[in-house]
Amino acid sequence: MKFKYNEEVTGALHFDSPIVALESTVIAHGLPYPENIETAYKLERIIRDNGAVPATVGVFAGEICVGLNEEQFEKLATGKEIRKISRRDLPVAIAKKLDGATTVATTAFIAHRSGIKIFATGGIGGVHRGEGKDISADLPELANTPITVVCSGAKIVLDLPATREWLETHGISVLGWKCDEMPAFYSRSSGLAVDGRLETAREAAQAIIARDDLEMKNAILITVPVPEASEIALPELEAILAESLKSAAANKIKGKDVTPFLLSEMSTRSNGKTLAANIALLENNAKVASQIAVAI
Repeated sequence: MKFKYNEEVTGALHFDSPIVALESTVIAHGLPYPENIETAYKLERIIRDNGAVPATVGVFAGEICVGLNEEQFEKLATGKEIRKISRRDLPVAIAKKLDGATTVATTAFIAHRSGIKIFATGGIGGVHRGEGKDISADLPELANTPITVVCSGAKIVLDLPATREWLETHGISVLGWKCDEMPAFYSRSSGLAVDGRLETAREAAQAIIARDDLEMKNAILITVPVPEASEIALPELEAILAESLKSAAANKIKGKDVTPFLLSEMSTRSNGKTLAANIALLENNAKVASQIAVAI
């Protein structure tokens, strides 16, 4: 199936220019309006300012779009029938001509199929808290898709040690951007070691090129700590999360609705501190991803 590329992405692909893919679930389900659309435009501007081309991914009327226009951004930010599309949902979305926002898993799949090497996001999905049986589709996708994802670790609402173990078991390299621990999303520290430390975009590019030369199928995660000024200390985060988890249980929130509910609840309980941290790390990750894309 052919994807629909906007003019900017088409030109970048033709001339082999650096491109950074962006997911769209953060616009439709991750951030409130108007912060969601403002952040979407800001991320694209940051990528351009750092020498790369942004390629936000979404699905509109069943068509997979790589690089969006203003009307599509507005629909994602304000639409009431925007489906959250993981990889399993793509065939249904195409057949039924649905509108949808792509998750980390789906964006990684589409970006790789498009020839895009770098993908920036906030946090990946992972192993959910509890018995460990609920595992995000992001993880197996990353185990089988040779793309590079720049993120701030896994979302704090997840079981971070179990997620780190899953990544290790399935051969997904976790590298720290000027850090020795995998970040804990809103917090710079998790106590979980990375597989290697990167100081420059060139070092990151060398690791990516080596993975590709070996024809390995796994993703590389480059984990970037939230900017220090926006960090929320882990003990404070855990207290806010504990109350949010109780609220989710009381409201019988389950499945794919849990993460967006918890992120929204944490923002309310922290008086917007988690929302500000989320936006700060998204912007910083877009900058780092652009620098790496240019270095490649």
